[in-house]
Amino acid sequence: MARVSRGRRLMGEINVVPYIDVMLVLLIIFMITAPLLTEGVKVQLPKAGAEPLSTRNAKDPVVLSVDRQGRLYINVGGNPQVPADPDVIEARAAAALSADPGRAVLVKADTAVSYGVVVQAMVILQRAGARKLGFVTNPLPQPPPHAGS
Repeated sequence: MARVSRGRRLMGEINVVPYIDVMLVLLIIFMITAPLLTEGVKVQLPKAGAEPLSTRNAKDPVVLSVDRQGRLYINVGGNPQVPADPDVIEARAAAALSADPGRAVLVKADTAVSYGVVVQAMVILQRAGARKLGFVTNPLPQPPPHAGS
């Protein structure tokens, strides 16, 4: 004899509420990360508290400096304290990079310089043969030690 329960019946439906929650979380994650994946210029962003560059290369890096007025200076092939024209900068950087293709190339720009001027400086270095560029920055200020430590 089969027992029949009067108050309860078997439920043949799947509870989809947890699946909807997971789907919404994934949707939010994709909405946040999708714009980050569509960058036009590939750059290696600096990390906070990054270690200084290693000095395993015997030669100093090629440093292109841009001052507050947008004047360009390069530390190879002449006086690094005298501004130079973009053609001169390109020729000096090309000579330095042809002698040592693995030499580090850095851009040191003033904070008041517009982004366009820095990009133009990067294009000059790219035409000279630089494949990877780094940026010179000041280190982050260290937080004061806690009184309770």
